[in-house]
This record gives sequence, C-alpha cells and structure tokens, in this order.
Amino acid sequence: MIASLEGIIAEASPTNIVLEVGGVGYEVHVPVTTAERLPGLNQKTKLHIRAIYREDTQALYGFATREDKDLFNVIIDKVSGVGPKIALGILSQHNADTLKAAIATEDVKLLSKCPGIGKKSAERIIVELKDFMGASLLTPSAAKIAGGTAPANPGTKAQSLQDAVAALTALGYKSAEAEKAVLKAMQMLGEDADVEALVRGALQK
Repeated sequence: MIASLEGIIAEASPTNIVLEVGGVGYEVHVPVTTAERLPGLNQKTKLHIRAIYREDTQALYGFATREDKDLFNVIIDKVSGVGPKIALGILSQHNADTLKAAIATEDVKLLSKCPGIGKKSAERIIVELKDFMGASLLTPSAAKIAGGTAPANPGTKAQSLQDAVAALTALGYKSAEAEKAVLKAMQMLGEDADVEALVRGALQK
C-alpha cells in the first residue's frame, strides 16, 4: 500500500497533479487546499497518500499534511454514503482544523455548504464522527475556533472563521492562506472576535 510519494510535479491543476517518482508518473487527486500549498511545476514535493482500489476504479488521493489525510480517511471509512469524491470536496473547502471545529460545535450550516453535502448529510457526518473522534476534534487550533469543549453558542466561532476567510478570498487571497491568516488573528484577538475584527487582524499580518 502506498503511504506517501515524493517526486517532481510534472502536471498540475486545482484538483489533480502528476507526480514523477523514479521515472514513473503517478496521477494523484488532491483537494484545493493541498494544491494551493504545492510548489510550481518541475519542483519537488511530498504528498501523504491514500490509495483506493476497487473493481471499477483505482485512484490515489494526496494531501499536504498527515492530518488532512487522516481526516479524509475517517470521513470515507466511517460516514455512510460519503465517498472519496465528496470527502475531497469537503477538504477543498476547509482545512482539518476548521472541519474538526465544525464537527465539535455541531455546525450543520458550515458543513452543508460543502459540495455534495446537504443538511441531512452534514448531520450524519456530525453524528457519526463526533463520538468516534472524541478529543482529537479539539487540537489546539481547532479548540481556538470551537471555543472549548462546550461553547456557549455552538457553531458561531466556526461561522465567524468561515465568513472572515470568505472576505479575504474575495480580496484575492487563496483559501489556505486566508484560513491561516484568520486563525492567527483569532489567536491574537480572542475567540469572541467578530468577523470585521478578524479580517482587519488578518490583513495586518
């Protein structure tokens, strides 16, 4: 089983790359959040890989971080009715910390905005993953977004993060850069900072 690949980027698009390793080109599906972190063509990079072999398809899915790969694995292995394509779409919209915060705070609204995810699917993701993942949902960054294990207003902090990220992307930021900047602003300003304050703080970085 392929766990990781390190090689030269021969071709690239927002959702697929061809990684040349030892003279062999591997087509790898990637979320947009990973594609935005990769170097340019003919540059070396490493991806954490989930290989899926089925009767009708063989595919490689690559991620910039082990955490993103682990979350992808949990989604497709534990949530009924959610396959690799939808899971990749979810991770294209939000990074691992944002998704964990959304699950921990039961933010159905945020999850249902992901491609292929309606309200019922979002609720199923929350129900099936919250108890299974437990404390792992609250990494230091995710805890900052979620506001602790029992936030007073579930979902509001994750929603503020999403709105601030959307504002930055409208100004030309890539989504991964926007989320990183907003997370730093939230750590400085506090978990109750409103969207306007988060955007101002992120722009000052």
